[in-house]
Amino acid sequence: MSAQIHPNYIGGQWVEGPLFENLNPADTSEVVGLHVAGIPEDIERAAAAAQAAFPAWSGLTGPARGALLYKVADLLEQRFEQISAEMTREEGKTLPESKGEVRRSINIFRYFAAEGPRLAGVLASSERDRVQMFAVRKAVGVVALITPWNFPSAIPAWKLAPALICGNTVVLKPASAAPLSAWRIVEACHDAGIPKGVVNFVAGAGGSLGRALVEAPAVKAVSFTGSCPVGHKLHALASARRLRIQLEMGGKNPTIVLADADFASAVENVANAAFFSTGQKCTATSRAIVEAPVYDRFVEALAQRTRALKVGNGMQPGIEIGPCVDEGQMSTVLDYIEAGRQECGAPLAGGRRLTGPDYDRGWFVEPTLFAGVDPQAVIAREEIFGPVLAVLRARDFEHAMELANASEFGLSASIQTTNLARVFEFIRGMEAGLLTINLPSAGVEYQLPFGGTKDSSFGPKEQGPAALEFYSDYKTVYLRY
Repeated sequence: MSAQIHPNYIGGQWVEGPLFENLNPADTSEVVGLHVAGIPEDIERAAAAAQAAFPAWSGLTGPARGALLYKVADLLEQRFEQISAEMTREEGKTLPESKGEVRRSINIFRYFAAEGPRLAGVLASSERDRVQMFAVRKAVGVVALITPWNFPSAIPAWKLAPALICGNTVVLKPASAAPLSAWRIVEACHDAGIPKGVVNFVAGAGGSLGRALVEAPAVKAVSFTGSCPVGHKLHALASARRLRIQLEMGGKNPTIVLADADFASAVENVANAAFFSTGQKCTATSRAIVEAPVYDRFVEALAQRTRALKVGNGMQPGIEIGPCVDEGQMSTVLDYIEAGRQECGAPLAGGRRLTGPDYDRGWFVEPTLFAGVDPQAVIAREEIFGPVLAVLRARDFEHAMELANASEFGLSASIQTTNLARVFEFIRGMEAGLLTINLPSAGVEYQLPFGGTKDSSFGPKEQGPAALEFYSDYKTVYLRY
């Protein structure tokens, strides 16, 4: 059976062209689909189509736009099983994780669809007699959305839905390592009857297409999730044109484990945050900072849990950890493991590429645990984006906070403790945008703002009511009667 071809989508038309393969990282002999490789000229056409569609789309009422977003959510729900399985096959995460992500995408569309009738402005009293003054929201214009491979459905959804409900038109460029999940969302937008040109989709190489998006004259704003180096380049390009830009980038997220924590829960939360989704989450725990009185016991228990994790093809029941997304990411992870060996000694668990009949056709790395890690070691400072955890020893809570904050990143952080005073000291003093207490550091919901501090993020937050701030502006009115 030949692989299905997935064209680009420009101006309401499916556009053919040269193809690239979307491979299953758990079994690279399987071609999940063939996607059209866009070129900069496709970006220009897509941006022009979005600009042409903008007046009519932004002129629709909020409830009318919301009704179409509800239809998108309904179509995604009807195709739930197919889209979930395709995500596992193209990205590698386990099927339960994929189902959770697709469910989240559906909920995101419904959440922002409900914002249509509630797109409120500002009403204030004037100091002048017989003057009414107010501010109404208005759309920004054409928005470029650049999304990563690790959440190939949820991140396109949480950018696309608020952009559309505010009246913007969009050009979506997904990561070429996992474009099908985003393509399915665009397909649902088409089938739901969203007008031509409102949503455009161009897959292909990130470098040339990303630059073309930022330089397209019609584009007024850019929302990007991905690596710090790419984010910095896009920021420089966007700043030269004075574009709005929103960046969600890297993390080196700590979990602090105090001596008073619920021990079993803390072990499970750290293992979950460090290794599930193969550690390929920007909010994953990559540093565990453990208080000295429980350090040895905790490390031993965590090593035992790490060795017990079941690695394999995410379509198989019982599998907890899938493959790296591609060979390049696997090589990066293995390079960091080797750096860890050189600086910290042999890992307590894992540390190898898995081989054998179940692994030879995929990009599988053992979940890897290093203990006794110096805070200045490479694996304690740099984002790895794989199943590698560095464990650091802290003398006490204050030392743990010092270690946790000693990073250029500030996306997420977690603490495991039963001491309420420590919880609030953590909330007050932790330099991160997302905090969890007695939960894994990874795992967020769509109803609240999401984003980090320091080098992790730039611009307004995503998700929840805060998402509307990036995708809309205000028009202020003074009316004398």
